[in-house]
Amino acid sequence: SGLDVIRFSEKDYLRALENGVRFGRAVLLENISDNLDVALEPLLLKQLVKQGGSYHIKVGDSLVPYHPDFRFYITTKLPNPHYAPEVTMKVSLLNFFVTVEGLADQLLGIVVMQERPELAEMKN
Repeated sequence: SGLDVIRFSEKDYLRALENGVRFGRAVLLENISDNLDVALEPLLLKQLVKQGGSYHIKVGDSLVPYHPDFRFYITTKLPNPHYAPEVTMKVSLLNFFVTVEGLADQLLGIVVMQERPELAEMKN
C-alpha cells in the first residue's frame, strides 16, 4: 500500500494525514523539530471514538474514520533530540544516529569486557 511522506512545512500535511488514517496507509512525518504540533495529540495517544459501529479519530479539526491498518512514523534530523517527558510517554523513540565516536566507544566497551571484565564491572 506504500508510504506517504509529509512534512510540517507542507500546507496540506493534515489532509495527507487524514487520508492515511481513513484509507489505512502508512504515513511518515519527516524532519520534525523538538516540538510537535498539538493536532497530532489524538494520533499519538490513539484516542479512538466509537461512532455508529466504527471507530473515528480526531486529526486537526476533523473527526476521521480510523482504518486499523494505519501506521504513523516520525523522523528527525536532529543529532540528539530532546523531547518533553509527556511526548516520550506517547511514542517509541528509536535512535538510528551513528557516529564514529559512538562506535569506537561501543567497540572499546566490548574489548574491555572480554579482556578485563573486572574493569568493565567497575565502570558499571
